[in-house]
Amino acid sequence: MENKSKDPLHGITLQKIVETLADYYGFDTLGELIPIKCFTDNPSVKSSLTFLRKTAWARIKVEELYVKSRSKFSEK
Repeated sequence: MENKSKDPLHGITLQKIVETLADYYGFDTLGELIPIKCFTDNPSVKSSLTFLRKTAWARIKVEELYVKSRSKFSEK
């Protein structure tokens, strides 16, 4: 019997989440959806990852947006 995780983020790295959101929304829109400095001031995947790895509340917001937006990624 296969043991599937019920966690929608299981097996997805933070880097993959940030890259997917940035590709889909762009950093301008990401900064509007989640107004944090790593998305609004000179944004990059690398700087975003550094901040999100240290800041739990921001990471949770990003993960929640990813989960809510997942169905849109397959439509693009």
